[in-house]
Amino acid sequence: MTIGVLKESSPETRVSILPEHVTILKKWNVAVIIETNAGATAFAMNGKYIQAGAEIVSRDEVFSKADIILCINEPQSGELSLLQFKIILGVYQPLFNAALVKECVAKGVTVFSIDMIPRTTRAQSMDVLSSQANIAGYKAVLTAANLFPKYFPMFMTAAGSIPPAKMLILGAGVAGLQAVATGRRLGAVVEVFDTRPAVKEEVMSLGAKFIEVEGAADASKAGGYAVEQTADFMQHQKAKIAESVAKADIIITTAQIPGKKAPILITTEMMEAMKNGSVIIDLAAATGGNTELTINDETIVHNGVSIVGNSRLAAGMPSDASKLYGKNILNFLQLMIGKEGQLNLNFEDDLVKGTCIVHEGKITNDRVQAFVS
Repeated sequence: MTIGVLKESSPETRVSILPEHVTILKKWNVAVIIETNAGATAFAMNGKYIQAGAEIVSRDEVFSKADIILCINEPQSGELSLLQFKIILGVYQPLFNAALVKECVAKGVTVFSIDMIPRTTRAQSMDVLSSQANIAGYKAVLTAANLFPKYFPMFMTAAGSIPPAKMLILGAGVAGLQAVATGRRLGAVVEVFDTRPAVKEEVMSLGAKFIEVEGAADASKAGGYAVEQTADFMQHQKAKIAESVAKADIIITTAQIPGKKAPILITTEMMEAMKNGSVIIDLAAATGGNTELTINDETIVHNGVSIVGNSRLAAGMPSDASKLYGKNILNFLQLMIGKEGQLNLNFEDDLVKGTCIVHEGKITNDRVQAFVS
């Protein structure tokens, strides 16, 4: 069996696997072909892949020779016709990308979208959403620090005292908790809001204050995501958040609901009450954003407040992001590769079945089927 790796289109800087991952695949009796310069933006050069046992080829050769093609984002327009009877594996957000799903069905492409893997204990080592969110949370705080026109920590000098920055984090998932830890290391005073009371202990253990709103819907079975809330709760939540937003210098928003538009947590009115120079980093930008003014992949300034819509922050650290992503992919590929290096699609395995979106011209995932229909 041959696994091929495509070079990602700009602005993506990550690559699906690094040379260190190629070495492992070779031990599994799997041939690996890499598109020329696929790893260049992640500082993995062609020579390193060759040393690890991979072959450097053209993009067309990856399409023609590989049985499984690794590409983090969907292939370029018009390339799906080259993927008939092939398998692609990456992060395709099928619950927001009906057009891609339908085209893959029509072209006979088998699609595994690793972001759809069931969030179980067994799948933790394959959870790309968590590994990349951890980086995004870290990078979000550093991005905010670069944009914020003041210090993060408190300083007492002969010229006067500088108070610490006040940071508000909406959502205490993987990205949110990493943002808490990074913000505290830089000296900020941090408050955290989340609809899940269960995360309070984790938040406080990192040195942040947890903002509680009573009456939240149970999110214990949502796989770590937010869930939709009642209108009454939303009203109380809005009032609580508005209080904290008005005091905050830095806001990191991370709230997303699978298959739905991200909830609006910060209104324009709230932002207009913020201090000039304040910064909002919206990590939910790809699904609409948590503010009313977020635009994905853009930074806008409204009334002196910078609003950064960036769902690609993990790509800002391409070496480590690729290292973790590649390890997640290797762990998943183990489920699809036999002892002799042959392809073994075992749809009795709940992780293989749950991650597969399209196979043999049919949508195989119930959630995606309901969305596309």
